[in-house]
Amino acid sequence: MSFLLAPDSRADPPRRIGPVLPETALDKTRRSDYQILKISQFRNSNVIRNFDIDALRTMVVGVELGSFTRAASELGRSQSAISMHIKKLEDRAGKPLFMRRGRGLVPTEAGEQLLFYARKIVALNDEAAIALGVGEAESTVKLGLPQDFFDVLLPQAISAFSCDAHNVHVDVRAGRNYGLEDEVHAGRLDAALAFFPVGAKGHGELLATLPTGWFAGRGMVGLCDTAGKLPVVLHDHPCLFRTNALNALEEAGRVWRVVLTTPSLAGVWAAIGAEQGVTSRTFYRVPDGIEPVPARYGLPNTAPVEVRLLVGDQASPATLALGAALRNVALRELAPLHASDQAA
Repeated sequence: MSFLLAPDSRADPPRRIGPVLPETALDKTRRSDYQILKISQFRNSNVIRNFDIDALRTMVVGVELGSFTRAASELGRSQSAISMHIKKLEDRAGKPLFMRRGRGLVPTEAGEQLLFYARKIVALNDEAAIALGVGEAESTVKLGLPQDFFDVLLPQAISAFSCDAHNVHVDVRAGRNYGLEDEVHAGRLDAALAFFPVGAKGHGELLATLPTGWFAGRGMVGLCDTAGKLPVVLHDHPCLFRTNALNALEEAGRVWRVVLTTPSLAGVWAAIGAEQGVTSRTFYRVPDGIEPVPARYGLPNTAPVEVRLLVGDQASPATLALGAALRNVALRELAPLHASDQAA
């Protein structure tokens, strides 16, 4: 005696539902209706809502660039077209996807959920286009790194990377060290070099541990103002070097005052070169005219920092290749910097 599998056998384990009986005309009609119903679930737009690929791409690019105005320029679209894309997505979703914060827009909870899938959908769409020969096989690697490494380390790494990489666009975001780990974790950056406190919990491959020290203009003028306070030049908060410097001064009981703050490393060095005060940094590529403050001035030691390479969990071959180039250049550039390099 034979047995018939249940109609859902492709999704569920086989179940015996009884002996095979002669199939009547009514049975055939019911079986046909069942198959039509399964297919209609994918054809019926009232059941499945389709999201526009171009609109999803606008959403992804806008969030990654932090601005839909920049997204319009990146995608070659007008600002009104970008706005229509967002409205189309919200109409499909049936709920707001963005909310205003300050001058910009940030994803709502529903927006974050759609963004997670949008990245996958756009990536699969582009992969299919490339596989069928209807799209360019260009890939983009988004790289972040502190301003310390922009002038020397970055050009060397890009030069080494470009020798082997073809048709790869590198999007470099050189700026504040703060937040680079979160940017990589969130997928807004593919890779990054970042400073960390020694032994700090987190991700990344340790490339070097660098000593830090105090720096001033060559004449060592301005190491103390008329009130006996140490004038200090710092990055804006939050900043690892700012925290290290102020903690060292507090622990030593040294009286200080902040004379200048800036988000720019070039601004910090310019103020130090103009003998406006002192700052704490690593010994890597210190500009001409700026020197370590000798120990005889009695400034407290500042904590060393780690340099780590961060790579996203779903790194592309291009990202891994750029990460390897960064690793090699960083190891070569930073290897000479040891604790003994600090000024005596």
